[in-house]
Amino acid sequence: MTTAIKFECETRPEGSKPRALRREGFIPTALYGHKGAESMSLVAKAKDVEMLLKNASINNSLVEVAVTDASWKGKALIREVQKHPWRPDIYHVSFFAVAGQDSVEVTVPVNLEGEAEGVREGGVLEQIITELTIQCPPDQIPEVINIDVTEMPVGTTLHIGELNLPEGVTASDDPERTVLTLVEAQGAEPAPEDATSEEDAIEGGVVEELGDVSV
Repeated sequence: MTTAIKFECETRPEGSKPRALRREGFIPTALYGHKGAESMSLVAKAKDVEMLLKNASINNSLVEVAVTDASWKGKALIREVQKHPWRPDIYHVSFFAVAGQDSVEVTVPVNLEGEAEGVREGGVLEQIITELTIQCPPDQIPEVINIDVTEMPVGTTLHIGELNLPEGVTASDDPERTVLTLVEAQGAEPAPEDATSEEDAIEGGVVEELGDVSV
């Protein structure tokens, strides 16, 4: 399970403008899911937001959010980060509280473990999916989905529906979607049908030719 990262913020002053807040070193944020359909408008220090985004991933990392002036504290997921189109400026961050939620939808990385049998035979392993969208209880979010490829031969095709997921975790994506394939390398030459070496063939021809010479 992902360890929650601590993050502090406070309620946004009524009537404050986002641009003015950013000039003063604050980033507008919002919290959803903590109380039905209601949302809470918040602000956080820009340097704290930047540090958070260095250590947390959108829709994956659990964040221990503390609203210091509203006595609210709980785990949440980063749902959205709004940034300037080409500059690193952060405009807004949204959180979704997971307390009281039976299930949450998150995106986790897919990691391949081991060296496939087919690769050792000269095949090529292609990973089609590097991230997987899943549903699971908030306290059972896996950090990564590991797939052991060690015994996979050439010709293997693995689909989402065939994944061995942790208990309580289900995939949200199409079960027929391909996760990985293991195919023959392009341009691979087939093994010769006759095991006789070229050198043996030449020697055999010489012997036969010499056998026709009369003495």
